[in-house]
Amino acid sequence: MWEPPLLLLVGGFLGAGKTSLLVRSARILASRGLKTAMITNDQAEDLVDTSVASRNADWTDEVAGGCFCCRFDEFAAAAEKLSRHEPDVIFAEPVGSCTDLAATVLRPLRELYSTEYRIGPLSVLVDPFRIEEILNGPADIAYLFQKQLEEADLVCFTKSDLGDPEPTLPVEKPLRFLSAKTGAGVEAWLDEVSSGRIAVGNTSLELDYKRYARAEAALGWLNASIELNLENPMPPIAVIGPLMDEIDSGLSERDAAIAHLKLLDETPSGFLKAAICRNGSEPEIEGDMLSPASPRHCITLNLRAQADPEFLKITVKSALARIPGQVAISKLSAFRPSEPKPQYRYG
Repeated sequence: MWEPPLLLLVGGFLGAGKTSLLVRSARILASRGLKTAMITNDQAEDLVDTSVASRNADWTDEVAGGCFCCRFDEFAAAAEKLSRHEPDVIFAEPVGSCTDLAATVLRPLRELYSTEYRIGPLSVLVDPFRIEEILNGPADIAYLFQKQLEEADLVCFTKSDLGDPEPTLPVEKPLRFLSAKTGAGVEAWLDEVSSGRIAVGNTSLELDYKRYARAEAALGWLNASIELNLENPMPPIAVIGPLMDEIDSGLSERDAAIAHLKLLDETPSGFLKAAICRNGSEPEIEGDMLSPASPRHCITLNLRAQADPEFLKITVKSALARIPGQVAISKLSAFRPSEPKPQYRYG
């Protein structure tokens, strides 16, 4: 008997590990004979997450230019297009600086598309090693993070493979421990969120949208697509490692805190992704670290940091200038997000 696909939103602050969890989930569901689709989301085009998702889910789509709440109709159209392939699960990953998803996405979905999808609970992912850092950082960003936690149907601590820091959450919520790297807890989480036993979107936020807008605008955003033709062939690890270090150093010299820096290097023989979510940290690596040397590299770069967008652009271009070879920037956008204006908001 046919049943509609499960539509599952997985939120969380920048660097919480949303894409990594969804990639692991897609692989687990594939091993069960189930098909998955993913919808990624960002304030601009050229996403590392979309490229990574497309290598793991059966089908992918992207909503760019604003969060799901501000582009709800585009989000609904993307879900409808993917549902034609009859996936069992459609994962949706909202922008990491987004909140108020229950009122602006989940409830409109329940009201307008109750027969097309089974709407799953909102899981909000949290990097437990960054809770104190975020809550003790800029007040508006701490406010945004707090609101993300408040509206969660389920809070999931990620990166449990790194140990248990035993942090204290500022809200009381059902809590789960997951590791996208090892897979620990992921199957149990998938079974739970698909069971229909968890209430969906029941928390109504009291949200100051002016303060929410200030929190989003506190970060500069930069997305870029770059093509390299090197003087001497190099493997991806030898390209994006030094490039990430150069950008990190340039930002750290000006005390510009990194919220997320992602680099994806695609060559004719393989791909490699590296990501950090704080200055000076060891990157998380995904892909083939032993991919052979190549003269041609296609780089996708996504940077979110507490700095002016123009400074981000200068820092990235300065780092690219150190690469020995021809560097062609095919796309580059640097900006601060505009004030969020949801299409729908159900109380």
